[in-house]
Amino acid sequence: MNALCQMTGLSRAGFYRWRVPRQSTPVDMELRDQMQKVALESPAYGYRRITHQLQQRGFEVNHKRVLRMMREDNLLCVRRRAFVVTTDSRHNLPVYPNLAREIKPTAINQLWVADITYIRLRTEFVYLAVLLDAFSRRVIGWALGRTLEAELAVTALRLALLERQPAPGLVHHSDRGVQYASHDYTAMLKQHHATISMSRKGNPYDNAACESFMKTLKQEEVYRNEYRDFHDARSSIGEFLERVYNQKRLHSALGYAPPAEFESGAKR
Repeated sequence: MNALCQMTGLSRAGFYRWRVPRQSTPVDMELRDQMQKVALESPAYGYRRITHQLQQRGFEVNHKRVLRMMREDNLLCVRRRAFVVTTDSRHNLPVYPNLAREIKPTAINQLWVADITYIRLRTEFVYLAVLLDAFSRRVIGWALGRTLEAELAVTALRLALLERQPAPGLVHHSDRGVQYASHDYTAMLKQHHATISMSRKGNPYDNAACESFMKTLKQEEVYRNEYRDFHDARSSIGEFLERVYNQKRLHSALGYAPPAEFESGAKR
């Protein structure tokens, strides 16, 4: 055992944590979700700055625990290898005012919200871009990819536009990340006569609907599975989004109806 640990660079404690992973509590899952969110929002932050940011968001956590969790989620090596292009609002592309705060949708295709999250697999990390209809909370477009380049978000948007065919007047809301501010993304929205809305700088709660959805996705799907590879993750997450979340999962905000059923009832 000692020889094996030396060869792989693991401690004995780390090996046993890998063999027998501990069950996550709801608080642990929320902390991990916010830690990943901060790492995506601020790619230059190390574990100490991320710890401070989490403390500002109300979590009682120290830098040693954050460092351990970042190691477990491969966020340390992600930062060295792949955070060249990321969800970074420090760019020279145009940004847009937050219009979503004033909108309370009364039908589908009035307000869409978009976001990107990080998902850890056994041997790699991947990213999920999603779009929700804010009226029904339904997932209307999604894409899973190995990089954070703008094409990931563009693919999810393209699917949503094909699926919904929105009339002019749609408001699309996202953060200020380079993916959503990119020329390809904004041009596609303008081509479909959509109005662009973005969260205020440094305020992750401006996109509360997507924040809530991502938490649900992590707690009810991602943290309950250990995906073999990219294709396994794509299949399982797709099944959850399209057949479980959209068709079966009850939402208190929708009168305990699933998104698809809520939309059908609203059309009658």
